[in-house]
Amino acid sequence: MNNIILLKKMPTMKKGKIESMECTGSVRRRLLDLGLVNNSYITPILNSPSKGLRAFDIRGTLIAIRDEDTSLISVIF
Repeated sequence: MNNIILLKKMPTMKKGKIESMECTGSVRRRLLDLGLVNNSYITPILNSPSKGLRAFDIRGTLIAIRDEDTSLISVIF
């Protein structure tokens, strides 16, 4: 675990650790409320057929995040 990439580019079924989030405002608040905080582990599980959403396992919960939001989150894997 030493590569830092955007969550959007993280391979499916590979576990990573959230390094930082560049989003602000209500988007940041929503992601924090869902458990996306620094040093939390996250695993991409599914890709949407429409390519606009991805599903992630975060703390045992499956959540969907828009691609535009995942491009603002850096992870180490």
